[in-house]
Amino acid sequence: MPLDEHVFVFPGQGAQAVGMCKDIYDALPEVRAMFARADEITGTALSKAILEGPDTALVDTANQQPALVLVGLAIKKAIEIKLGRELGCSAAAGLSLGEYAALAAVGALSFDEAIRLVRKRGELMKAASEQSASGMSVVMNLDIEKIRAACEQASKEAGGIVTPSNFNGGGQIVIGGNLEALARAGELCKAAGAKRVLKLPVAGAFHTPLMQPAADAFASVIDRADIRKATQPVYANFSATRVIDPAEIREGLKRQITSPVLWEQTIKHLVETGRKKFLELGPGSSVSNMIKRISPEAECKSVSTWADVQAFAG
Repeated sequence: MPLDEHVFVFPGQGAQAVGMCKDIYDALPEVRAMFARADEITGTALSKAILEGPDTALVDTANQQPALVLVGLAIKKAIEIKLGRELGCSAAAGLSLGEYAALAAVGALSFDEAIRLVRKRGELMKAASEQSASGMSVVMNLDIEKIRAACEQASKEAGGIVTPSNFNGGGQIVIGGNLEALARAGELCKAAGAKRVLKLPVAGAFHTPLMQPAADAFASVIDRADIRKATQPVYANFSATRVIDPAEIREGLKRQITSPVLWEQTIKHLVETGRKKFLELGPGSSVSNMIKRISPEAECKSVSTWADVQAFAG
């Protein structure tokens, strides 16, 4: 299959690591220019946080979001420089935050607009997280209906909110909510037969109703954003269906902040359309690992280093 028939996929928060993309940054002046431009757009030392740390600076949601989008798009640019042409795709998708990199990769967002939007998104989600103590946990190998029942019971018993927030596939479903309700839901999930329940190192309950203040504030930002028709379909997190036109892209980005991430459904829909080759652009291989658990027949390639770029582009 030609390179241009891959599906571009991009990771979300949690994939970051200090020093990510440094070898590509060192190798290519064009990538260094992208990093410098991101610093200008965000008004921060984003490049320093990515390349040198400290880890606390990169973990900050307001930095982490533009950092991951920048790195994903920088890796795509590096492949194109090595190939000597633009790299096409058959579709694109991103896990949560990664949806913005996916939209930029198919021309729906400019680089500048993508970085600007995720910086603001990160700031608003951070602020929403600080309004109430909340978090997320991954539940392993438990039926969704039992998880929903556990969340409903925990919400009643502990007060507050806890709901499913990410359908990662391979028996992994993430729940998010107020800390007391989250802890109680975890206990109930274990009692119902969950193999494991692990608290995630995140600062808030993303993709739950607790993010409504961020969604409300972000809606007007999205309304003003320069969003164009995508050159290839992007599969939206909130619906797991394809979007191309600016109006439907806007609607998806507005709803994404408080809606569960339907990643398992997204990958299944892509595979059902015959798209079985995936190219992960970003640090690590977390998305590829998820895809393989969802659809073992899928072929996944992760590109995160200069050596990966050279090997992929030949």
